Amino acid sequence: MDPNVEMDRSAFAGVPIGSDDIDTPLVDLVQVPSGVQSFDEPASLLQERPAPSSVPVASQAPPSAAPGESSLHSKLNRIQLIDETQHFHESAFAKQLKDWGLEDAGFGYDICAVLGSQSTGKSTLLNKLFGTSFDVMNERKRQQTTKGIWLSRGMERNVLVMDVEGTDGRERGEDQDFERKSSLFALTTAECLIVNMWENQVGLYQGANMGLLKTVLDVNLSLFQSGRAKSGAPKEKTVLMFVVRDYIGTTPMANLEETIRGDLQRIWASLRKPENLIDALLTDFFDFMFLALPHKILMPLEFDQAVDAMRTRFLERDDPDYVFQTQYHKRIPIDGLPHYLQGVWDQIVQNKDLDLPTQQELLAQFRCDEIAALASAAFVAAVAYLRNALDGGKVLPMLGEQMNKHRTAALMAFDKDASRYHASVYAKKRAELTKGLNATLLPYFLTQLKNLDAMLTSSFRAHILDRIRTQPSSIFGDVVREEHALALAAFDAMTEQMILSDTDWSVAEERAALDESICSMAVTLRAEQSKKMAVQLEREVRRRIAEPVALAMAQPGAAMWDAVLNAYSRIMEDATLQYKHRAVMLSCTPQEEAVGLHALYRTGWRSLLQKVHEQTAEPVLSVRLRNAFEEKFRYDAEGVPRVWKPNDDMDTAFTQARDATLKLIPLYARIRPSDEAMLQAVRDSEQEPSFRAAVDAGDEEPLDLDDALQVLTELQSAEMGVRLRKDADAYYVEAKRSTVSSMAQVPLWMYAVLVMLGWNEAMAVLRSPVYFTLLCMLIAGAYVVWRLNLGGPLFTVTTSVAREMQKVVEDKLREYLVPPAPLPPAMRQEERPVESEDALKRQDSVE
Repeated sequence: MDPNVEMDRSAFAGVPIGSDDIDTPLVDLVQVPSGVQSFDEPASLLQERPAPSSVPVASQAPPSAAPGESSLHSKLNRIQLIDETQHFHESAFAKQLKDWGLEDAGFGYDICAVLGSQSTGKSTLLNKLFGTSFDVMNERKRQQTTKGIWLSRGMERNVLVMDVEGTDGRERGEDQDFERKSSLFALTTAECLIVNMWENQVGLYQGANMGLLKTVLDVNLSLFQSGRAKSGAPKEKTVLMFVVRDYIGTTPMANLEETIRGDLQRIWASLRKPENLIDALLTDFFDFMFLALPHKILMPLEFDQAVDAMRTRFLERDDPDYVFQTQYHKRIPIDGLPHYLQGVWDQIVQNKDLDLPTQQELLAQFRCDEIAALASAAFVAAVAYLRNALDGGKVLPMLGEQMNKHRTAALMAFDKDASRYHASVYAKKRAELTKGLNATLLPYFLTQLKNLDAMLTSSFRAHILDRIRTQPSSIFGDVVREEHALALAAFDAMTEQMILSDTDWSVAEERAALDESICSMAVTLRAEQSKKMAVQLEREVRRRIAEPVALAMAQPGAAMWDAVLNAYSRIMEDATLQYKHRAVMLSCTPQEEAVGLHALYRTGWRSLLQKVHEQTAEPVLSVRLRNAFEEKFRYDAEGVPRVWKPNDDMDTAFTQARDATLKLIPLYARIRPSDEAMLQAVRDSEQEPSFRAAVDAGDEEPLDLDDALQVLTELQSAEMGVRLRKDADAYYVEAKRSTVSSMAQVPLWMYAVLVMLGWNEAMAVLRSPVYFTLLCMLIAGAYVVWRLNLGGPLFTVTTSVAREMQKVVEDKLREYLVPPAPLPPAMRQEERPVESEDALKRQDSVE
């Protein structure tokens, strides 16, 4: 295959053809004047349209005329329908139809057009066939003759003949825009399209206008036929008559026909068809005729005869190859034809799919796309390492410089090879490449912004906490403002070098988001620090309040609760001063400070109550009351222990000590300060609005001061009284027993009897060296054990040894006293060989 042809096909393959906006057939868009028959007129009426008037074949050639008459005839019989500037002359066409007397023809007319390369004799052929007077080429000057599209009426018949400007003319050069549009116009409006070509052009792609036909067929299919199919209108068919000129007969006509049909089938298969016509065949829209004409100059007689034979196809209805069949008619009444053709031309002109580039532009597009693809692939591979780092959450300080470097390298690679091609295409493709590179880099840019936001927010938090730890005297608000400004400055510095030229990238939203994130972080940090400060002060209050409360309650008396509340007030005053100082450091508002102080007082009060309840718990209070009773009963007013004698008044002392101790229970049962003002701070915190709101929401427990002052219930007080009485009775009984035991003493003569009876044994021990030595050793051992405090370890060792000895003795006794259990038969059989072996050994030793 010709490489030039292949390049042209590949170039056209990438161009979008068709318009999805055309959903209705064009005939529905044309406004038919009132009184004109509908486009969808019944077929019976179309069948009855008048046939073109017949003229004998011999008289079909235009009669010779004088020059003046010929000029007049030419002016009267033809009109330039579309000029070379693509302007459609609708009004002139409508007037010309009246001059021709065709305004009342209805459907009784036909349209035929010719298409072919420039200077191939198209106008001459039409003049011969239909007796028209189109301008023909001066054989001495090979130049363009027909400009635009000319329309003429066939002499003596209702046939409108269109002479279309030739294709591939040197006057238009590579500008193929008009030839595409004019060819599509002829294909869409004509019942028969004559494709005029030389014999030696058959099999060529451009020479035979196959490239042009491909574009025209593609656009016609999507622009006109698809809309008719969607609306349910019948398919329009057109006759494509291929006329092979200068046929010499060397190649059989059947072979030429096969070649042309094969080219058309390949073109049809390569078209991108609309969805509703995906299975459509070429023959659904076109019928084909193939004719050959001899050389007009070398074989003039044969040429005229062939043209005469060809003419019968357009005139004789009985001819089997009659062209103007009813199914080919466009069903447009002639009085609406000017407006219809105007609509068709406007739609063709407005369709962008026909604005195809020249060969230079096609080549530039093809090569620029290849070069851009290579540059893009190299660019993507070059920046891949950046993606790995960014996906890992890293912030790349030189990302902007790296992106710009790789993008510049890709554009330089593109410029090096693509700048040699068509300038406008190169500029367009370079802009597209730049846009594509920017689109590739945009995710990198956005990921960097995300990572930068996370890094700056984390850094902001770390710096704030570090400065609070290292600079405890610094104001929190000042620290936040300084670090906030530093974070935004760092963001601006980083993003300034990231924004590349020729992009619409913006960081305004990300900067606003960072600012909002930092402000939110500052609020969170202040709340955390405030909570931390409150927790520290609460812990300090609990620690400091424990000892004074325990000490005051260990000395019950009328001023006990005053001492407790005074200690509480001192501690809370210190905590208040610390809180206010730290609140200033944290830049708390007066409202926040007041709320925090009330919360601190409530926490301190709860800590006080908790400590009071610990000191008045049943075990603790029982011990405390028992100690108070012992102090009053066992000790006198001077604190000296009492030794009761039979003559002492123990009952009175017992009653006084017990009654005085029972009076302490009501003292412990309720907090009763001498001045109620000592509890005012607690009452104020109880009525604080934020606390009441928290209580109503269920986030805080209500603080009822009157209930909190009641430490012991009446039941608990009664139980403590009963227990105290029992303990006091036990002490009383013990004291009574001590007086009785002191009265029952051992007589002195008993000691004299013991000395007399044991004198001999004592002297025997002292006079015997063995006994005396053992006695001294025992005394010395006892002294050493007592001196070294070894009594406990010695007792433990002695006990362990005795226990082990007992176990050994029990095991030995069990062996001798308890008979062993009999062995199972299997075990006895297993032991027999062993016993026999032992017996054999003993026998061998005896021998």
